[in-house]
Amino acid sequence: MAMELDLLAFGPHPDDVELFCSGTLIKLGLKGYSTGIAALTRGELGTRGTPDIRSKEFEQAAEILGLSYHRILDMPDGDVTSDRKSKIEIIRIIRDLRPKIILAPYWEDRHPDHYHTARLVQEAAFLAGLTKIATEQEAHRPRRVVYYPCWFEFEPSFVVDVTECHPRKMEAIRAYRSQFHHLDKENYGRQETLISQPEFLENIVTRAKRYGSSIGVAYGEAFLVRETLRVDDPIEFFGPECVNTLPLGARG
Repeated sequence: MAMELDLLAFGPHPDDVELFCSGTLIKLGLKGYSTGIAALTRGELGTRGTPDIRSKEFEQAAEILGLSYHRILDMPDGDVTSDRKSKIEIIRIIRDLRPKIILAPYWEDRHPDHYHTARLVQEAAFLAGLTKIATEQEAHRPRRVVYYPCWFEFEPSFVVDVTECHPRKMEAIRAYRSQFHHLDKENYGRQETLISQPEFLENIVTRAKRYGSSIGVAYGEAFLVRETLRVDDPIEFFGPECVNTLPLGARG
């Protein structure tokens, strides 16, 4: 067994995890947890940059994030599906890395790869626990699949305070120079896209501030779980750190 991860985040393309939930990966890494990212596609349909450029940017971002594991798979960009071959590939990764928690994009989104990734990862996470699916690996089912918002937002199940990690998160995002606003059009592309507009990264910061405000901190990242969360000890669950996480304006 090569390694066991505490948390494994799946993204449809290189840069998705970095954009939408990498502050949490940084924070967990600082706490001593092992974290990783698996990007399903090489982003070959992207308007700007090339798969080779995206791969180098992915490597740079992984170093900034301090990941224990990172990998780009070779599923077809624009055609991520939950077919048997894809599910077996994800099952193999889950059984190899044995993550406790998996992150996946929210199942409602404008990009087909995003919502297909949500379904693929959810199904594979369950099937990875079935011993009769033979991959010459020990069966493993993660404790929980947790979803992060991409384009469409949701009412979160919980919000993580990533204030301390926000500068590093933005540094990791800016590693994707080909995708975001940059004056070097000769190398990175002349055609503008939605995310290459200067305002896009400002929107990422604004979202983090809004989620942070909801728990009384500067920056936050939101997550959603499908299941009702079990709490056996409300006193411990709502520990002293919760005293300072009332929404701004809600304190008496």
